[in-house]
Amino acid sequence: MISLENIYKQIGQTSILQGINLHIEKGEFVAIIGQSGSGKTSLLNIIGTLDEPSSGFYRFQDYEVTMMSKDEKARLRREKIGFIFQRYNLLSLLSAKENVALPAVYAGKSTESRNTRAKELLKELELDHKLDSKPNELSGGQQQRVSIARALMNGGELILADEPTGALDSKSGVMVLEILKELNAKGHTIILVTHDPSIAAQAKRIIEIKDGQIIKDSQNSAQIVQNKDLNSSKTISKVSIKAMPSERKTYNLLKNQLFECFKIAYSSIIAHKLRSLLTMLGIIIGIASVVCVVALGLGSQEQVLASISRLGTNTIEIRAGRGFGDIRSGKTRLNLSDVSTLRSLPYLEAVEPQDDTSGTIVYKNIMLNARAEGVGINEFSIKGYELELGRILNEHDIATSANVAVIDHNGRNALFKDMAVDEILGKVFIFANKAFKVIGVLKKDPNRRAEDTTIRIYMPFSTLMNKLTGDKLLDEIVAKVKDDASPSVAEQAIIRALEIKRGQKDFFTINSDAIRQSIEENTRTMTILITSIALIALIVGGIGVMNIMLVSVSERTREIGIRMAIGARKEDILMQFLIEAIMICCLGAVLGILLSFAVVQAFNILSPDFKMIVSISSVFLGLLSSVFIGVVFGFFPAKNAANLNPINALSKE
Repeated sequence: MISLENIYKQIGQTSILQGINLHIEKGEFVAIIGQSGSGKTSLLNIIGTLDEPSSGFYRFQDYEVTMMSKDEKARLRREKIGFIFQRYNLLSLLSAKENVALPAVYAGKSTESRNTRAKELLKELELDHKLDSKPNELSGGQQQRVSIARALMNGGELILADEPTGALDSKSGVMVLEILKELNAKGHTIILVTHDPSIAAQAKRIIEIKDGQIIKDSQNSAQIVQNKDLNSSKTISKVSIKAMPSERKTYNLLKNQLFECFKIAYSSIIAHKLRSLLTMLGIIIGIASVVCVVALGLGSQEQVLASISRLGTNTIEIRAGRGFGDIRSGKTRLNLSDVSTLRSLPYLEAVEPQDDTSGTIVYKNIMLNARAEGVGINEFSIKGYELELGRILNEHDIATSANVAVIDHNGRNALFKDMAVDEILGKVFIFANKAFKVIGVLKKDPNRRAEDTTIRIYMPFSTLMNKLTGDKLLDEIVAKVKDDASPSVAEQAIIRALEIKRGQKDFFTINSDAIRQSIEENTRTMTILITSIALIALIVGGIGVMNIMLVSVSERTREIGIRMAIGARKEDILMQFLIEAIMICCLGAVLGILLSFAVVQAFNILSPDFKMIVSISSVFLGLLSSVFIGVVFGFFPAKNAANLNPINALSKE
């Protein structure tokens, strides 16, 4: 089974093993004895593929071990070799059954088959009543029996026992030795390392080592057998390790591994609740910031767009002058012929003149300041005003300069607050010494600010021009663009038509669609900027995850060594710690999203006039960001864990 040829092991300038030549046949029970520091444990670790010789050749059955990769050695340990350690080396977070079944996880066996096998082994070792007990709930002898069961999980053709009775009382020690004898009788090859001659005497063959050399190799019957000269045997050639059936079960292997990694990650997080929560804190704050910032941006955008919706949908305002504040605008005002010119354009659905004046409104004993706006019949649909009762202006009102008016919600509350709406219609009030009959009442404008208490009355523009101001010029013309026309094209057509008609560009336009687009673009830019700042919090959180995972790797170095000893590959260790980092980030993301929902809900309750709007895309962005951060910042600690040397990891306290 085992052939060692000229094996040397050197650490720095110190020689641990010197020219070891050794054959061990299948089915032997061999005890390796020697004083502390003689090299017996190093020899056992080389045989178990946990350590590598500095030089020499090692063949296990048909496999040339010294030519194998780390993953091939892990496969050999997983399928052929079982370890029994002096300190048991059981994983504290797993039950007895789970500890025993762990090698089968890395072999890709199903949950049902490995649990059945684990129960059978523990029953044979009289531990069937301790299946769900954690290591700290077991005695030393019971823990060692669990360790033996684990060594047999995948077959255990070769059992390597390093001082298996060193930490046990005499009674438990005798029981363990009896178990090893029984295993040997069933065909298992046993190699036992001890410094106690009475324990070594239980083996069929005793090999004594001193100063890294074999000084004695004898049968238990005291017949001395000289070391065989391996130079006379055939030359050892490189033999690639054979693919084992379980290695072909890629799907099962991956599924079992993922499930086991999630379970271990969950157990680790639960076992260190406070540390895990503090680790997640950066992620929680970052994700909550991203969602809340986007919600605030969307709410702000909605609020601003609502405030400009009074300009109407797809509307263009034409005003006199070259811009706001132009002192010449009073000299170059618009007129009704400009309205007629614009109405001939095919891009426009409606064109209405607009003028206004201020004055005093009187009803009975109520006298208040008000603003009269002279408008056309399409003004209300253009601005999106809605009637509560009555009617709007019509063509007859415009043509006859009728003394009729539609009042807004402020006017109703100020003048007719004690009346029902239907009682207001037909009432007459005085404005600028002219009597006007109320023909309609508007609903409250949700886009108007709460502090805007101005009373507005809407009358035919012809009435305002002919009977109130006597002015035939206009301050403003409002045009509504057809739904199938481009607002920007319509705006250019208006400018060109009026330039030709007026002979110069002594006016300017306000395109509500352009304002809307500008606001949306500015809001997006601001949201991206603030979100980028929030993402910095995520990165800081990711660095925190990396630091904690590095600490976790340091704390769990011995666990990593145990997993490697029972057959875990580098990829298995990498996956375990990577999944743990991703799980921490995802849990942090979920908590962050819940926190953001709570913040948004509280904000909306406290601020009914301004609403934060949660974006589903920002929620998904947060979740994806957390996974990405888990992968990026978890990879380095996971890679460090995967690259640990099994021997160094096992020796870590």
